[in-house]
Amino acid sequence: MNLQQLKYIVAISRFRNFVKAADSCNISQPTLSAMLQKLEDELDVRIFDRTNKQVTPTSVGEKIILQAKKTLVEFEKIAELVAEEKNQIAKSLSLSVGPSIAPYILPEFIKHYRKDYPEVSLSIQEMKSEEMFNLLQNGDIDVGIAISDQICKGILEIPLYTERFYVYLSEACWRKLPVFKPENLEHESMWIMKEAQCLRDSAFSFCKARSKGQHIYEAGSIDTLVRIVDTNGGFTIIPEMHLAFLSEAQRKNVRKIEGNYLSQRRISLYIREDCIKERMLNTIVDCMKEFMPSKMMNEGIWKYGIRL
Repeated sequence: MNLQQLKYIVAISRFRNFVKAADSCNISQPTLSAMLQKLEDELDVRIFDRTNKQVTPTSVGEKIILQAKKTLVEFEKIAELVAEEKNQIAKSLSLSVGPSIAPYILPEFIKHYRKDYPEVSLSIQEMKSEEMFNLLQNGDIDVGIAISDQICKGILEIPLYTERFYVYLSEACWRKLPVFKPENLEHESMWIMKEAQCLRDSAFSFCKARSKGQHIYEAGSIDTLVRIVDTNGGFTIIPEMHLAFLSEAQRKNVRKIEGNYLSQRRISLYIREDCIKERMLNTIVDCMKEFMPSKMMNEGIWKYGIRL
């Protein structure tokens, strides 16, 4: 048994297809099959059940694959330790970003990262938190960026930045309500973005006000919500970083949330607890400093960066 064979079975488990797994490992499909068969013969167990239609791990195979992933992660740490000791950046960065965050940070982040660190192979995926944390736990990605205060075993959270929410009112609505207050909810239609705006740390939560609004509709993006309000009236809430996406005319429809309410969302970096890529994490922070307002970023991160 060797590390290469462990990489092969992890690839087969990931793709559930021998051709795709072989291609990801840069070997031929017959070679991959032969190496798997050799490992199964050595261990005297069947790691995968394969038919013409599917490839699935056996019960013992699931355990072997899990241990193989852990072994490969620990092995890769040797190179990471050496790179950190030499103050070198990792050769690759795999990053996942939540869908309600990606539109606001990824365009600028990609531009600055490619300019500042052209030697790093950058891979970015947009995905929901549950999938993100599964990939982090398995060592399939390096870093996740998602809404703060999500607890997951083996995952460390590093607060990154905080942004306020604003109310976006239709013209007909703000003529009636020149100052927006939560008690006015029951008088107008509220439009919300599914899941993303239910914030557990916000004392002012539109999701808690479902019973107050006359009608609540769910859309898949902030852009859609803004267009719905423009056409149908009512209001929605938008994150601070969306203000830059509005036209000059639309910005006249934006209001602060008045009163003693905390209406904001906090965004964090998520890594494995055993992550040692401090230099790599700080390349992310340094790039974000180039386009994020300093008042939004975590003060400690802005001044001192990340220290593991």
